[in-house]
Amino acid sequence: MNVLRRGEVESAAARATGALDLFGRVSARLRRMVPYDSAVWAATDPDSGLITAPMLVENLGSGEGCAAYWESELLEENVVPFRELARAAVPVAGLRAVTGDLPARSARFRRLLGDQGVGDELRAVLRIGERPWAVVSLFRTAGAGAFGPGETAFLAALSRPLAVRLREFARPSGVPAAGADFAPGLVLFDSSGEATSINEEARRHLASLPDGPSVPSALGVRLPIWIIGTALQARAIAFGRGRGGARVRIRTVDGRWLTCHASCLTGPRGRPGPVALVIEPAAASALAAMIAEAYGLTPRELEITQCAVRGLTVAEIAGRLLISPHTVRDHLKAVYGKAEVSGRGELVARLFADHSWPSVNRQARVYRR
Repeated sequence: MNVLRRGEVESAAARATGALDLFGRVSARLRRMVPYDSAVWAATDPDSGLITAPMLVENLGSGEGCAAYWESELLEENVVPFRELARAAVPVAGLRAVTGDLPARSARFRRLLGDQGVGDELRAVLRIGERPWAVVSLFRTAGAGAFGPGETAFLAALSRPLAVRLREFARPSGVPAAGADFAPGLVLFDSSGEATSINEEARRHLASLPDGPSVPSALGVRLPIWIIGTALQARAIAFGRGRGGARVRIRTVDGRWLTCHASCLTGPRGRPGPVALVIEPAAASALAAMIAEAYGLTPRELEITQCAVRGLTVAEIAGRLLISPHTVRDHLKAVYGKAEVSGRGELVARLFADHSWPSVNRQARVYRR
């Protein structure tokens, strides 16, 4: 029975036209099998694990509530944070199950969920290996009962299939309109997390982002939760609570990729000071691995692809990677098959059509066998 029900959810995901559509379709199916009252579905950057666009919030409050949720996730001591689930043997956990039916052990429950009438939370990371492509939180109201082991196992079995489908949506979707690139944008946040300054370039970048939960600011712009989350991660790192970097890639409404990265500046006597957040067009190096991964390329196939699009011959690739020319040709054949192209020229056009890849496009005008 569970196999048939998983098949229904996976079929719904297969019909999705994008990540947001997938969240909606899957949630509609999943709710019948694992009942819940509200939910949050959020895409994540597979490198940093930070939330990015799109995000689907169902039957919950305002963007301010979302901001408080992610502030708790990143800055407070909580039970099974998403960063731990991304590496856990099972990427799904119920709050009541892991706390021995004492959810108040979690700061998130004490400060937010309990007051909102939530009785239990089932959270999951949709991942391939340890690469997270989305996070999910399902909520039941108090009195509705805790999520059971069977429901946890059912959602865990969907983690990889749904992540594989989400990964496909990272593929280039065409060439954006000319002249869409802007200089880096800058937003400054004070030590309390309030946005205090912004330049015009940042306003333009923010205007190009898809709709989603956001919070108002004194700067006259609403700040998407993904931007707030990146700034919060910078503070978490400064306080010794976060690992990795405060960096996330976000896709704009016209198909471009932006990189958002933040760092906490040092204040008087070495104390954490303001957070500087930069939004800028994504460089080729920031996208190469993710887009190649979206086509299901292995690490070795990615290495060979990167060499091929730079114009290296088969012999030069073999020499650089210390493998035989025959092996290189076999890998290239596999790459062409996965990308559904017939040669190097089509491969570059398929992987690097986006205008945010100008350096690669210039390097790859001449193709050598």
